[in-house]
Amino acid sequence: MTKKKPELPEVPPETEAQRNDPDFVTAVARGFAILRCFKRGERALGNKDLATRTGMPRSTIARLTHTLTELGYLDFQPSIEKYSLGLAVVQFSVNYLAGLDVREIARPLMQQLATDMRATVTLAAPQAEHMVFLEVVHGNPTFALRVGVGERVPRGTTAVGRACLAAFDAAERERLMAAAQKAVRKDDWPLVKRDYEAAFRDYARHGLCLSLGDWNKDVHAVSVPMLSGDGRRVMAFSCSVPARQLAKDQLISEVGPRLMQLRDRVNQALGGQF
Repeated sequence: MTKKKPELPEVPPETEAQRNDPDFVTAVARGFAILRCFKRGERALGNKDLATRTGMPRSTIARLTHTLTELGYLDFQPSIEKYSLGLAVVQFSVNYLAGLDVREIARPLMQQLATDMRATVTLAAPQAEHMVFLEVVHGNPTFALRVGVGERVPRGTTAVGRACLAAFDAAERERLMAAAQKAVRKDDWPLVKRDYEAAFRDYARHGLCLSLGDWNKDVHAVSVPMLSGDGRRVMAFSCSVPARQLAKDQLISEVGPRLMQLRDRVNQALGGQF
């Protein structure tokens, strides 16, 4: 009888390469893994929830939550014996977003595109195997993509995630693909790889990447990457519409060029530095 391979934790504290890095501080990584467990709309999580999501022992979780509570990054709610994010976490995000000139420059251009296309337009950046939204604007009151600033979404199934990977040269792309393979279940990788390769072909041909119901079956999205002048940082702009509103050809011919113009204007205003 074949022994079933244990599932990967939803929020792994570190990668295999990081565990083998002598300069990598595992205790710090585990503390941040606790904070990454909280999803939009979740008010509180208990030690059992956190242990399940991270794969760490309950005893380790208990020490980490105690420490993070003492530092103000978690708030303990005695009535339900669970934790919520503390105000100290908010201060991190406020300080980070306040330093992003790209949001101030991009927001009015994004809003114009969202209004014209009756769509949701977003700006996102990669964080590990996820994408984090830095700005979100809506142009259709009957269709508002339910994501907010700071929320994370998967790389592999989203247009923004695919675009960010496609922006790099072949060597860096291969390295990132290897990291992505380690982050998904073995049985899922062939499908994920196929979708990435299709996205790379779209990028080579059209300069953009698509997600046609892959992340959300009711949503079609197109995205273009913005690479910094030194080639070290990447962000992506995306335009999402109801799946019934625009087909693939329309996303490529109508929305794609508008997104590229938006990206180029923002990048020029920033001088390629962000």
